[in-house]
Amino acid sequence: MSKRSWPFVLGGLLVALLLAGVVSNYASAHPDGLDSSLLKGCTVNADGEITGGSCPAQQAKDHELADSPLADYGVRGVSNGFLSTGLSGVLGVLLTFALGGGLFWLARRRGPATNPSGGPTNGPTEGSADQDSDPTADERAARAAGTR
Repeated sequence: MSKRSWPFVLGGLLVALLLAGVVSNYASAHPDGLDSSLLKGCTVNADGEITGGSCPAQQAKDHELADSPLADYGVRGVSNGFLSTGLSGVLGVLLTFALGGGLFWLARRRGPATNPSGGPTNGPTEGSADQDSDPTADERAARAAGTR
């Protein structure tokens, strides 16, 4: 990555951390579209518990990872709800950034880029004045064999 793109990446990371750590605490506590559609036909109290009726949400079970450290938009063991939600968001952003950065690092180009004609993009081009001063491996082999 070029040195000019680092401020952009770090700025994006900072914005994502700010949104996840602070702004996420102000998200709506009301059910989203999926939750509200699953509750159609049931009566629900102020705590969100089903008190009567018949709806698909009554067959809901806890997720297999419901007791994981970052379940339910919070960090287990942190009693302050604001801090727990913010910390969960920050950890999620950092884990995602680390995983994405690692994948980009693994997929990065390892050798010099080549242009459509097969030569290196950062080396001399055909007919340039520097052609003899920076030969490619094929040119060196050809010169060693005396074919050039």
